[in-house]
Amino acid sequence: MSTPKIDVQVISSGILAEDVLMLGESVMKKAKIPAQQQLTLKFGSFRQTVTVLSVPRYDGLRINHSLANRMGIFSGIPLRLQYRPASRTLALGPLIGVLVSRDFPQQPDKPFGNMTMFCRELAYACRNEGAFVYFFTPSGIGSGHDGVKGWIYNSGWQRKSLPAPDIVNNRLTTRKLENLPAVQRFMKEIKQRYDAHVFNEKFLDKSEVFEALGNDAALRRYLPESHLLRQYATLKSMGSRYPVLFLKPVRGSLGKGIIRLSRQGPDGWQALYTTAGGTKKQTYPSLLKFYSSMAAKMKTVRYLIQQGLTLIDSDGRPIDFRALTQKNAGGKWTVTSIVGRIAGNQHYVSNLARGGTLATVREAVAKSNLPAAYRKDALARLSRAALEISRGIDTHIPAHFGELGIDLAIDTGGKIWLLEVNSKPSKKDNTPLNEGKIRPSVRMMIQYARFLSGF
Repeated sequence: MSTPKIDVQVISSGILAEDVLMLGESVMKKAKIPAQQQLTLKFGSFRQTVTVLSVPRYDGLRINHSLANRMGIFSGIPLRLQYRPASRTLALGPLIGVLVSRDFPQQPDKPFGNMTMFCRELAYACRNEGAFVYFFTPSGIGSGHDGVKGWIYNSGWQRKSLPAPDIVNNRLTTRKLENLPAVQRFMKEIKQRYDAHVFNEKFLDKSEVFEALGNDAALRRYLPESHLLRQYATLKSMGSRYPVLFLKPVRGSLGKGIIRLSRQGPDGWQALYTTAGGTKKQTYPSLLKFYSSMAAKMKTVRYLIQQGLTLIDSDGRPIDFRALTQKNAGGKWTVTSIVGRIAGNQHYVSNLARGGTLATVREAVAKSNLPAAYRKDALARLSRAALEISRGIDTHIPAHFGELGIDLAIDTGGKIWLLEVNSKPSKKDNTPLNEGKIRPSVRMMIQYARFLSGF
């Protein structure tokens, strides 16, 4: 991208007037910014009429202290600069807002709990890229929608009033928060009034994903047979065709509430339930008895019923794969990482929260019972599936996504299956988070934000 990155220098209000900017001469010539004429300064939703003075042998931006404070910026930060002649606008940015579920103001060193290190990593990465990021919660959204209370990182965490951003990365972790009227109004308003972009703007239900992708002939090959469980006839029909079935809460996550049903003898069925302490077993003389036992639960929880798959395993511990796909600097889907996840002992789901362990695809496949003929190209085939599914989500689900967690599996015949698509992928499931290291997934998010905002 050709937008220049310039260093911001905040100048005392007694030296520089609030409506005057000083900008390096070479930058002004290159960007064709007219000197000593009234222009509109833009930073997210912030607008101010300013005059720009040219400074020879200088390549930064000098800005009045009071103006910088109103914008929420400070000395020493690099920002991208773009002049838009049609509207006579000098735009700084991109301004990225990350919407998180909660903050802890009483913990100034860790205002986001165990997400704080990720937030610092993103702040460092933005500085490298010439972007500006802040973090805010639903409670930080004001009534006017042109500003929020958010957190910035400047040698420590500070809470400030900031303009509404150019880009919102929605990392809310519950539907309850996401559906708050204030949150929905805010996202709608900033898109309409400021041409802002919100990505990962909604959760995905399992039934929604499988129904949408099932309409695409090219993607059906990845989909196990799945139905919303609304009546006994559906369970009976699936039980007549498959010896193993999975019941998954439509809105579940982290493997919570998944039930594995397996046929025992001519009529009996065994149910395995995930619990915090491991797996609970229960045997039923018939499918009807099992269904009756679920009647009360099904009044409050909707289940997706899926055919059971004979997945590859390592010493009886099932293996699946989490692909992180993201849109890149050109707005195209790319695979950032794929990791193997090996289920913990006494578990049939691989989530780390349930005792699963991470491995590279090569290591996971090497430890598995996958026939040798399918091992060599496993990574390439998983990557292709993840990309095709990501594009399918874009095509068939009317919402804006910038990153997806795609859970895939390989059966013992070498076939790839889709297990789940997560629109709020946890950063902890991908590559280790090390102090001082900026991961490719973080860089990619910023590059996509630059693409969306034109910086």
